[in-house]
Amino acid sequence: MRSRASEYRAEGLLKNPHVQSVLSSSPWRRRAGAVRLAALGASSQVHVLDLADGIRLAGLYTAAPTPRADGALALLLHGWEGSAESSYIQHSAAELLAAGVSVFALNFRDHGQTHDLNEGLFHSCRLQEVIDAAKAVQGHYRPSRFAVAGYSLGGNFALRLALAAEAEGLPIDAAFAVCPPVDPSAVLRELETGPPFYHWYFMRKWRASLRRKRALFPHAHAFGDDILHRDMRGLTQWLVGQHTDWDDEEAYFGGYSVAGARLAALRVPTRILAAADDPVIPIASLRALQLSDAATLEISDHGGHCGFIRDWQQHGFAEHWLKTGLIAVLDGVQ
Repeated sequence: MRSRASEYRAEGLLKNPHVQSVLSSSPWRRRAGAVRLAALGASSQVHVLDLADGIRLAGLYTAAPTPRADGALALLLHGWEGSAESSYIQHSAAELLAAGVSVFALNFRDHGQTHDLNEGLFHSCRLQEVIDAAKAVQGHYRPSRFAVAGYSLGGNFALRLALAAEAEGLPIDAAFAVCPPVDPSAVLRELETGPPFYHWYFMRKWRASLRRKRALFPHAHAFGDDILHRDMRGLTQWLVGQHTDWDDEEAYFGGYSVAGARLAALRVPTRILAAADDPVIPIASLRALQLSDAATLEISDHGGHCGFIRDWQQHGFAEHWLKTGLIAVLDGVQ
């Protein structure tokens, strides 16, 4: 593993991790991302992927206005309760499209208003359907070069995709993860003991998602509001007990953990970007990773959770880091 300090620097109020984290998902940044995409003349198409066992996932495909000769395509994965139109996905797409890389931004099950596509609930151990989605994207668009990149929970999925790539026959040229939750159990403890705002924020979005699911499939999801009133650990325990095969929440967390030595077998060129002041992802869990020589971990002093914002015009470092890293791999200069 190569570990190094990130080139990202923050100034003034942008050194505050909470300012960074809030701006990352703010309407202002989302609007700035939409403006950047519009300026490129980018036109996205909704693509519903029909997968094994009747599973359907949807995403947004955007062809690069001036594509690279190698036909490169990047699969972008959002965070928990985000979507293919989250601000960090939009900004990342704009950077990649400008560099000639086409983009498929996938919505996980029950994200991005896709709750009606599947009866079963989303949970973070549903890796196989994301692998199948990646294969379907490759099969449909047939890119010569293919990369995967994710933010937060999407970063966790990107790492697991890279780890499973060889066994699954899934050719991936590079993987990128920004602020990935490598140890989900530690993340929950951080949310339980840290500033209450983050627990409130995620619970507000998760409860709204579950209410939407209940309204669409009342015969399958007849849970009452008493369930929704639980805190994150309590609601996770309910989800695990009712909708997974795991014995308890800690076993479930272990099902999608990539902590410790779990990524030591990585063979796909992989880069991870993290912030020491992330209020959601404990930096100790990232420092403790045992990674292969194919992986690089970069840690900045500042950046918050998926922030890394450079200025008040909402320009970000993470999407530039993703673009330059991917182009280096594609051009064979890494």
